[in-house]
Amino acid sequence: MSISSNPLLQNWQTPYGLPPFDQILPEHFTPAFASAMAQHHAELNAIAAQTSLPNFANSVASFDAAGALLRRVSNVFYNLTSSETSDELQAIELVLAPELAAHDNAVYQNTALFVRLDALYQQRHELDLSTEQMRLLERIHLNFIRNGAQLEGEARQRFASIVAELANLCTQFAQNVQNDEAEYRLALSDENDFAGLPVSIINSAKQAAADRGIDGHVITLSRSSVVPFLTYSSRRDLRELAHTAWKARGEHTGKTDNRPIAPRILALRQEQAQLLGYTHFADYALSDRMAGTPQAALELLQKVWAPALARVKDEQADLQTLAAQLGEPLDIQPWDWFYLAEMQRSARFDLDDAEIKPYFALENMLAAAFDCAGRLFGLSFTERFDLPLYHPDARLWEVSRNEEVIGLFIGDNFSRTSKQGGAWMNEFRPQSRSNGERILPIVINNNNFSKAPAGQATLLSFDDVRTLFHEFGHGLHGLLSNVEFEALAGPNVARDYVELPSQLFENWAEQDEVLKKHALHIDTGAAIPDALLAKIQNARFFNKGFETVRYLGSALLDLQIHMDLSHGLHDISRFESEALSALGLPKAVGINHRLPHFGHIFASDGYAAGYYVYMWAEVLEADAFDAFIETGDAFDTATAERLYRNIYSVGNSIDPASGFLAFRGRSAKVQPLLRKRGFSD
Repeated sequence: MSISSNPLLQNWQTPYGLPPFDQILPEHFTPAFASAMAQHHAELNAIAAQTSLPNFANSVASFDAAGALLRRVSNVFYNLTSSETSDELQAIELVLAPELAAHDNAVYQNTALFVRLDALYQQRHELDLSTEQMRLLERIHLNFIRNGAQLEGEARQRFASIVAELANLCTQFAQNVQNDEAEYRLALSDENDFAGLPVSIINSAKQAAADRGIDGHVITLSRSSVVPFLTYSSRRDLRELAHTAWKARGEHTGKTDNRPIAPRILALRQEQAQLLGYTHFADYALSDRMAGTPQAALELLQKVWAPALARVKDEQADLQTLAAQLGEPLDIQPWDWFYLAEMQRSARFDLDDAEIKPYFALENMLAAAFDCAGRLFGLSFTERFDLPLYHPDARLWEVSRNEEVIGLFIGDNFSRTSKQGGAWMNEFRPQSRSNGERILPIVINNNNFSKAPAGQATLLSFDDVRTLFHEFGHGLHGLLSNVEFEALAGPNVARDYVELPSQLFENWAEQDEVLKKHALHIDTGAAIPDALLAKIQNARFFNKGFETVRYLGSALLDLQIHMDLSHGLHDISRFESEALSALGLPKAVGINHRLPHFGHIFASDGYAAGYYVYMWAEVLEADAFDAFIETGDAFDTATAERLYRNIYSVGNSIDPASGFLAFRGRSAKVQPLLRKRGFSD
């Protein structure tokens, strides 16, 4: 295929440089990646071959700018493989994974290039650099070190082999989970199968079947499908089937079995860390995070584990009392907890989800998120209907601030078989500046809400609303970024800091003034009544032990398995069972992510030894939102301006701890987190 006929290699003459989705085909990617990698190598070799002495412009800034075409092609490709994949794209992804890993490894093991950068790094305090320039030089230098630039001989070759093999294994792991989720369906074939289900869940099950080209109703392994089913179905036998399938993703003998893949990933990471001088992978991973050490992360998790475990045991005792009253088995199983807890919540707080969900239509909650962004940061959103996107469910908005467009926001909110599970934010293009001109970010939020049938509104649970606001908080981090260098833009920060903007924004979803304005009944248009808001507020601590222990179990398991020094770890399911038993986790509770489908830690290394980051960031965000509470106004203008200036706009151009300190005036305290979760502080 010629360059002239490949849209990925052209200058995109589209509004705001949006990818020309209507022209891009799977067969375009392989030649585009080959061309882009070759161009990147040429750019880097040109930097390395310079005879002039290195300076910031000809070495550091040039390195940051190199590879722009490769990043552009990669951003399109990996957004498609996660949001709208196909057999063709998955096959290409498997082939590309080791090739791209080898390319990245070659970048960081370019000796001549590293010599120039290292020379600048050694004299960095004498170069009269701006804060952002210093940050970029230090980050690039650290990335070279962490990617083996100082290794030599056999160690360097072995490091390269490890990187390539890990890329292939992580891709296989992610595809296996995605395929398990796509293939499963629990058919609801007669009226008895609908027992206990609200109309909204029945409608979503019908739409899920239609999306799969079949008649009837099906429950899928999307969280927005299976969790509501587990919560409301009075058919214990069907709940067991659904839960068993949900927890067994990646654990089926055959082509999607992740049990042999995960141990190999762990062994390679361990070897990789030791090549770089670390005891184990957790030491390596956390050395470049706010926590600094696994011990610091464990200390935080363990502070919360004890009160959470005590709470969940009380919750289990309460559920057993309820089960006895209902004539249900007293030996509560994981497929019983959601169901019994919802019955107890309804009885104790007079809360019925069928009463709540009509107030939380997706369209209204999007408007709420946009409104909060407007009140806090002066943003406005204008939807565009004339630009082609990659799927009919995806929607696009121009985002403006001070009457100037500052970025594009794409929302892709519905579950489908071609999309991976979960919820996430990504970018088709990060923000940067070129010759003083701001390059506009193109940000995307993916959710997996169950889509209502045509002509009906999609109704969200309150947990779904929090998810929507969470991902939009990530989106704002990308949209509001205002730095010079792409490598420092938006969410390119430490993993245990990147969740601060997202988790912080969830707080505004819970404000009465926001809900009174936007939580409007889908049929009557009436605002959510004060009495119902009070019920929701009264129930805010309900089941918090369950939610907290499920998260902490996964986070502690992640750290422990990455600190394990045994080379004989072959049975991850056994490791999981023994580790959770040692923690005292009740069998009926379970954890958020079992190892065979724990994509956070095995689909890439981004959150490996790092699932703890959500709680680390929650310490920051709970304390940060207290800054608004202390003013008596959740939208206090001066506090919002400090938040924009020190956190949402600065990306990684400053040290994150310094940014938080500038916003809050002090370091974060753990007490606000404990209060937020209803535990004594």
